[in-house]
Amino acid sequence: MTNNRTSKILTPDICVIGAGSGGLSVAAAAAAFGVEVVLIEKGKMGGDCLNYGCVPSKALIAAGKAAQTFRSSDKFGIAEHEPQVDFSKVSDHVHDVIATIAPHDSVERFEGLGVHVIQSAGEFVSPDTVKADEQLIKARRFVVATGSRAAVPPIPGLAQTPYLTNETLFELKQRPDHLVIIGAGPIGLEMAQAHRRLGSCVTVIEAMRPLSMADPEHADLVIQKLKTEGVVIHANTNVSHVEKSETGIKVSISVDGQGESAIEGTHLLIAAGRTANVASLGLEAAKIEYSGRGIKTDQGLRTTNKRVYAIGDVTGGPQFTHAAGAQAALVIRSILFRMPINQNSIVMPAVTYTEPEIGQIGLSEEQAREQLGDKLKVLTADYSGNDRALTEGKGQGQVKLLSNPKGQLIGASIVGPGAGEQIGLLTVMISKKMKLGALLGVVFPYPTLNEVIRKAALAYYADAPKNPWVRRILAFLRKLG
Repeated sequence: MTNNRTSKILTPDICVIGAGSGGLSVAAAAAAFGVEVVLIEKGKMGGDCLNYGCVPSKALIAAGKAAQTFRSSDKFGIAEHEPQVDFSKVSDHVHDVIATIAPHDSVERFEGLGVHVIQSAGEFVSPDTVKADEQLIKARRFVVATGSRAAVPPIPGLAQTPYLTNETLFELKQRPDHLVIIGAGPIGLEMAQAHRRLGSCVTVIEAMRPLSMADPEHADLVIQKLKTEGVVIHANTNVSHVEKSETGIKVSISVDGQGESAIEGTHLLIAAGRTANVASLGLEAAKIEYSGRGIKTDQGLRTTNKRVYAIGDVTGGPQFTHAAGAQAALVIRSILFRMPINQNSIVMPAVTYTEPEIGQIGLSEEQAREQLGDKLKVLTADYSGNDRALTEGKGQGQVKLLSNPKGQLIGASIVGPGAGEQIGLLTVMISKKMKLGALLGVVFPYPTLNEVIRKAALAYYADAPKNPWVRRILAFLRKLG
């Protein structure tokens, strides 16, 4: 790579814009093969996941679980009581976790790997050139991995009202007395439960069905659990106006256009989806098509400028850290080894980290029924029949497996303890197009939660003993002695 100080032109093999999980994965992998890489990041290294998303939210959720343990120990013969929560120390825990992970994503580490890191905004000035920090970068290939940010809905009064997003929520040092959340997707409900467990009053407002992307039966189990813990949830409810009030904020709501009512709280969190970070990238100059949803890519993750790839949230696809990582691996195969890739080949699991958790993979029951109709087999097993779940007092939950007539697993949903871990096994099965029979030869340790999955799979063969051909074969074999 040349660096002419007069022209300030860098000519790496790959230029990556965005140092979130996807961009860092591309840069690290390319550098490991000795490829020259320029990495551009205008914000914090590690992107949204490390600083404002997955890491701090899961750290806060863990604190909430620890607090909830004190309230739910009576069933084990241990006196339950209300925990004393020091929210400032909870905040310290969250930021300590971020600080522990940060060196892995740091400028120093990536420069040590041989990556040229530019801490500045990057902008295309032509189809083959990006400008950053007064330097021009002419790379053989570019990868745009700028992620997404919290979408801010056009609610009247919101611009004049103080509100939080995931980028500011974790800066709170004092516990919100009453947190009002607009949006009941995974982020909204995860934060609702965590804050409620840490002692806040919490109200959630959702324009549609809460957890609308989850299996309806499984979503209902989570919603009922949150309500039992004291979270107030207003489903199918419109927000007509927000404003500042003496206590903090006031949210006016209505259901089906009926009369309005008001909710007063101390803090307002906007968790109503995500918006791709496409502004100020100079995409027009690069001849890259995009919309409010994100950058347009083909199945090979290339944009309309074939020199440029886009991965992660900025494409408007699945907004998961693991999705960006999987796409990064594909891009490396394409750029370095000229191998054909297809992003549609990725089987993408999703997890909602409430308690109980929801893990999903493959087709939903509704999607599978549209394809197969009455030929779809829906197999279930409840956690109430699992010895490990019962020993831990966590018998609420269900595994639901979806099978085609050939016994091949095409979709699954799990709601219950450890769902996020267990969905990994089913992800392997769907990725490899395995049949449910593959689980029959697997011995799971006793007692473990994975036995629920095996029990659900066994249900596929529940009718086998009644099959007249099976009975005839058995009768014939008995005659042989």
